[in-house]
Amino acid sequence: MNLSRRTLASIALAATALAASGTALAQEKFKIGVSMKTLSAPYFAAQMESAKARGAELGYEVIGTDAQGKLQKQISDVEDLVTRGVKLLIINPADVDGMVNAVNDATAHGVKVVVIDSTLNPKANFVTQVQSSNSQNGQLVGNWVVDQMGNKPIKMVLLSGEKGNPVGQERRLGVLSGIMEAQLRKFGKADVEVLGQGWGNWNDEGGLKAMEDLLVANKSFNMVLSENDSMLLGAGRAIDAAKRSDVMLVAAADGQKEALALIKEGKYGVTGLNDPALVARTAVDIGVKAVKGEVKDVPKMSYTPPVAITKGNVDKFYNPKSVF
Repeated sequence: MNLSRRTLASIALAATALAASGTALAQEKFKIGVSMKTLSAPYFAAQMESAKARGAELGYEVIGTDAQGKLQKQISDVEDLVTRGVKLLIINPADVDGMVNAVNDATAHGVKVVVIDSTLNPKANFVTQVQSSNSQNGQLVGNWVVDQMGNKPIKMVLLSGEKGNPVGQERRLGVLSGIMEAQLRKFGKADVEVLGQGWGNWNDEGGLKAMEDLLVANKSFNMVLSENDSMLLGAGRAIDAAKRSDVMLVAAADGQKEALALIKEGKYGVTGLNDPALVARTAVDIGVKAVKGEVKDVPKMSYTPPVAITKGNVDKFYNPKSVF
């Protein structure tokens, strides 16, 4: 079959257009890396699951890594993800300063980096950091506490995650600020006292042990403030064993399903919404748009909506089948 020069030229142009279209499509469907500092707790497992699910929903290959709580392993994980060609990196950093160089190196290789949950030094070169707002959640939680306690003096013990952790500090200060502001607004004075602080390493068993020690050292407290739900769930068991029914349980953050179940039963006061799935999905959405060049001038911090979860609204958030 003989083809004219015009026909051959048309075929060549069509082939070129098809190749260009295929290249654009290939570029669009890039790889996403998700680097988690640990997957040992349900909260972090839920973040990984949600990031993978959202990436797959949008049509991308998602590669996940678990640093197992080790800074050097996470640095190696990030280096490996860059080598494997990811264009978007979602990272929950193991250390506020220790991951800065690894993130900067990833960005230098053309990777868009979005930080989730744990704080990374804002001097690092990343697109944005997605968190719940510890300050805004704290204000709402503190306001609820004062609504319940009235002008009764608040004598609390505090359960903290780990020394030097900036997220824990933001959470406790957010709630304390919320309590004091609400007291001042309603009564013209602030009457809140922290009688003791225990360190629960963010987990149930740590909260149980810290609460047992606080119960020995302090007899007159009427409230426990925890920096997350997991520690407070453990603390609640210690309080039940001590037959202290006069203690209000208050968490600055999370919305763990076991805590929400107790809120429904009236056995647990309040917690701030820190939905790992929402944080992860939001990070993927922002990151994908950043890679495509669809967003510019993204703020260094991106917050999910603040909520104090109480018996009055818990049904909106409680899902017994959720990972977290």
